[in-house]
Amino acid sequence: MALNSHVAQRGSPSKAISGSPRVAALLAFSFLGITWGSNFIFMKWASAQITPAQIVLLRVLVALPPLALFAFSQRALRWDHLRFVHHFVVMSLLATAIYYWAFAKGTQLLPSSIAGLLSGTAPLFTFLCSYLFLREERIGLASATGVVLGYLGVLLVMRPWSASGSLDPAGGGYMMLGSFCLGCSFVYARKFIGPLNLPGTALATYQMAFAAVFLLAVTDLDGINRIFSDTRAWVGVVLGLGLCGTSLAYMAYYFVVRQLGALAASSVGYIPPVVALLIGVFLAGDPIDALGYAAVSLILSGVVILQLRRR
Repeated sequence: MALNSHVAQRGSPSKAISGSPRVAALLAFSFLGITWGSNFIFMKWASAQITPAQIVLLRVLVALPPLALFAFSQRALRWDHLRFVHHFVVMSLLATAIYYWAFAKGTQLLPSSIAGLLSGTAPLFTFLCSYLFLREERIGLASATGVVLGYLGVLLVMRPWSASGSLDPAGGGYMMLGSFCLGCSFVYARKFIGPLNLPGTALATYQMAFAAVFLLAVTDLDGINRIFSDTRAWVGVVLGLGLCGTSLAYMAYYFVVRQLGALAASSVGYIPPVVALLIGVFLAGDPIDALGYAAVSLILSGVVILQLRRR
C-alpha cells in the first residue's frame, strides 16, 4: 500500500462521472482492496522459502519494468527530474525498501491475518507523523479518539499481558515499523515532493528504481532460487506481490484518483485489513477469536474517525 496519495491529492477531485468510466473506477477500487489484502498470504508463503529481503527484491524487480513502461507511455519521465534524486532516494527507502521489508519480516513472524490487520494502523502513524513533524495536525477530541481506538486495537491483537499463546512481539514491532516508515514517507512527500508537482507515476517509478538498486546492493542472494521449488510461493511473489500488488496497483490507484478523486481513493485503505483477515481465517486456517474481531473493529473505527475529521 505504498502509493503516493500525498502527491495525487494535490489535484482537485475529478468531476462527477457516470457510466462505464465510473464502473471501471469502482472495479479498480475493488481490485486494490482485494490485491493489497491478499499480499500478506503471498508473503507468508514465500517466507517459508526465502528471506524477507529476497521477497522484497523480487517484488520490486518484477514491478519496476511494467511501471516504468506505463510512466513512459504517459510521458511522465523527464531527465530534468534527476535534480531531485535525493528526494527519490529518501522515498525509495521509506515508502518501498524498508516499508516492504518490515511488512515481509512481520508477516514471517505472525499469522498472515494478524499481519494484515496490523497493517491497517498505517493511517494512525501518518496522522502522528504529521502532528510531530509538520505541526499541521491538531489533537482534538475526534483525532485523539481515533488514535486511542486504533492503538487499543493493536493491544488487543498483540495481548502483551498474556503469558501463554501470545503472538511474537517482534512480528508486531516490524509491522509497526513498516507503518511508521509509510507515515513518515507521507510527511516527507507532502513537505518536499508535493511542491515539485511531479506526476505520481513518475515518482512511483523513480522510488521503485532506486529501491531496486539499494536492495540489490544489500540483499544476500544465496538461496533465492528456492522460491521456485514451491509453485504457490513463486506465483504469489511474481504475480501477487510484484505484478498485481505493486505495478498494476499503482496504475489502478492513479486511475481511481482521476475518476473518483483523491479522498475517495484514500478510503481503499479500509479494505485490505478485512480481506487479509478473511483470507487468513478461511484459507490459511489462522485462529481468530472474539478479541481479534474486536481488534479489527477498533482499528478500522479509529481510521474512519480520523478520515471523517479530515473531511
